[in-house]
Amino acid sequence: MTAYDVAIVGAGMAGASLAAEIAPRASVLLLEAESQPGYHATGRSAAFWSETYGGPLIQPLTAASRSFLEAGGSLHPRGCLTIADAGGKPALSAMEELFSHRPVVLEGMERAALETFVPGLGRGWDKGLFEPGCMDIDVAALHAAYLREAKRHKAVLRTHARLDQAARSGGQWHLRWHGGEANAAILVNAAGAWADEIARLAGMRPMGIQPYRRTMVQLRIDPPAPADLPLVMDARARFYFKPEAGGRLWLSPHDETPCPPCDSAPEELDVARAIDSLASIVDWQVRAVERKWAGLRSFAPDRLPVYGFAEDGFFWFAGQGGFGIQTAPAAARIGAALLLGDKGPFDLDPAPYAAQRFMN
Repeated sequence: MTAYDVAIVGAGMAGASLAAEIAPRASVLLLEAESQPGYHATGRSAAFWSETYGGPLIQPLTAASRSFLEAGGSLHPRGCLTIADAGGKPALSAMEELFSHRPVVLEGMERAALETFVPGLGRGWDKGLFEPGCMDIDVAALHAAYLREAKRHKAVLRTHARLDQAARSGGQWHLRWHGGEANAAILVNAAGAWADEIARLAGMRPMGIQPYRRTMVQLRIDPPAPADLPLVMDARARFYFKPEAGGRLWLSPHDETPCPPCDSAPEELDVARAIDSLASIVDWQVRAVERKWAGLRSFAPDRLPVYGFAEDGFFWFAGQGGFGIQTAPAAARIGAALLLGDKGPFDLDPAPYAAQRFMN
């Protein structure tokens, strides 16, 4: 039976980035249940990098990932505009205060400035915060680059490899999946929405990681969405939208519906709610719903990621919510440091994200 230093369950962005980071110094097996890596959360991301997204404790991970993403050509300028109606002004003020002690540029804007960013903006939207540093992420290219790097260092990827058994004895994990088996000294749980299921399968205590459904629709609108339209978010988290190629628009109702881990699909009510919300924001006409899809965002109870050993030989790398793409480089370096016993990367403190915080 083939033996590895580390077996990683899940080859989405989390598993692929960690595999790429540790493969130069450890033998790695990457197990993916689907026919292709990144089928679920990674392949259905809204694809933006924002230092305000996820809150102040996620911001250091996002900021620390920027240089890597820029060097790889994964980031492209976009900007993010958070807008508020009368009911949203307290939330906008709270957001400004929340990041006042972080090195994040936020520019306050009144109605006239908002209209220059969002043509056809409806009445009542007269306050905003602009984050000029927000950028689009080429998610597919980033994920593919991580997989290539892992392969270059001899990491082994197995698809159609849903883990069926994981038992530990003699300092080794004995792993079985349909059509294969292997041993590994360390088992990494990077299974996203399935993280708690993998923990139970391995006889470990689950962390309470909950998947939530997030809906997206691609619209053809009139007039076409300007190519330089920023990402536009509601201060009360009821919608966001951004332009897509050919004048199209990506729109989400910013839903967060608890669900079991699954191949998520959009609910028609959520699609209708998203389109209805757009009519209250801008005077654009929806000509067609060209695509609709849903992805899963998985959070630990405190909505921070979970990195580290919780029990013997079992390593958590999960709970990365909607910020797992934009924080992937920093998260992978933290994960590698904890796995391989290195000194931590950058000046980041891994303590807020430690798996042990749930083990007391």
